[in-house]
Amino acid sequence: MSSSEKEMAIGQKFELLYPQEKLSARIQELGRQISDDYADKNPLLVGVLKGCVVFMADLIRNITIPIEMDFISASRYTNGQIPEKTVSLETLQGCALQGRHILIVEGVVDSGVTIEAIINDLKKQEPATIEIVTLLDKPGCRRVGVAAKYKGFDAGDNFVIGYGLDMDQKYRNLPFIGRVINE
Repeated sequence: MSSSEKEMAIGQKFELLYPQEKLSARIQELGRQISDDYADKNPLLVGVLKGCVVFMADLIRNITIPIEMDFISASRYTNGQIPEKTVSLETLQGCALQGRHILIVEGVVDSGVTIEAIINDLKKQEPATIEIVTLLDKPGCRRVGVAAKYKGFDAGDNFVIGYGLDMDQKYRNLPFIGRVINE
């Protein structure tokens, strides 16, 4: 771990899971795969705020086909590491989805409850397809049957921070992914 990574992590103990170089290499691969799969389809990337921001910014720079993008706000975490029972969702405004190819871009998919709520909301507008792109996947934490077509890495059942992912709105600016160590 570089000295800048150590300096930025002060305040929360963590174990490094994915360094910046590994994240960058995998995101380049995902960009190539999406470019190949969606050539001539003009996909709409819908980023799930706020955790997708860093990942989505890097991802779109690695997609070589024309795309459109928008954002949706959805969350189950309002305080710390304990998820709420309901999903807070602010839907897209003024974006026609009928017949479109939608890629939902998420920082992490764990229980699947949030992404399922988003998919159900978007389906009301009858898009041609809806797929999930996630930097981190936690399939062992699923409570509903959703699957990401495009996955960066498996995060196990770890609570993770960095690269856009937070704990109490902090640590999003870390240039790597770390597993939170609770004492």
